Amino acid sequence: MEILCDLHTHSVYSDGTYTPAQILQEASRIGLGAVALTDHNTVAGLPVFLKEAEKYDIEPVCGVEFSTNYEGKELHLLGLFLSPEQFPAVTEMLMDGVRAKRESNRKLAEGLAAAGYPVDYEAMLKKSPNGQLNRANFAAELVRLGYMESIQQAFKSVLSEDYGIYRAPKWVDVMDAIRFVCDLGAVPVIAHPFLDLKTMPAVRSFLEKAKPEGLLGMEVYHPKHTFEQRQQALELAKEFHLLPSGGSDFHGENKPDISLGSGRGDLAVPMSFCSALRPE
Repeated sequence: MEILCDLHTHSVYSDGTYTPAQILQEASRIGLGAVALTDHNTVAGLPVFLKEAEKYDIEPVCGVEFSTNYEGKELHLLGLFLSPEQFPAVTEMLMDGVRAKRESNRKLAEGLAAAGYPVDYEAMLKKSPNGQLNRANFAAELVRLGYMESIQQAFKSVLSEDYGIYRAPKWVDVMDAIRFVCDLGAVPVIAHPFLDLKTMPAVRSFLEKAKPEGLLGMEVYHPKHTFEQRQQALELAKEFHLLPSGGSDFHGENKPDISLGSGRGDLAVPMSFCSALRPE
């Protein structure tokens, strides 16, 4: 049986509920050959991730999930195989976006209170090791307070951009982010393309622009990709000479239907994906 990996997970350092140590423990328990920690817009959890990985016979892949801007919409880019000496440069590059996100979060908390869903934003911040929150944190809090029955309901209602309370912050341009990751010597991989870009023509149009800028990989296996979308993503990866990647997008209890390594039960990312992506 081929060894599997998971190249997309989130910890308590962004909007997950598992510590880096718990992610590694679970990855080891289920027999993964490699696991990547790719918290949103932060590398704060990576030093402890690397230290804890010494306890296990598993490859730790240091990464980050950049929120970026592409033609006025939010698009996510993974930077994989970061080295510790690169962490400060990544943190500095992310500073403006992180500040914008914190202001967006504060306005979201104010908007929720005005709409009849008050949350204790300061208390939420204290629960995060580095004070970085995303909508998943707000969704979990809305469920905890009894305003919503599920995280999915929160995202589809008061936390959706259509509802009018949440306003996405201004992020770095995706092409700039791709070039930045390349300059570091790390591996830029577009995350869940069909989740953000929706259609085959839109994904192809993006790849036509991104490939010349240095995009190296594309996440073809993701829990929110349908079987057809996975096949389309594999076809596009081959067409544009991109390395395929995949991951569960694990968030612990903030996405309770997603399991590490297996997603919704049908995810199986071969270790060969990790090996091919790994820089020489």
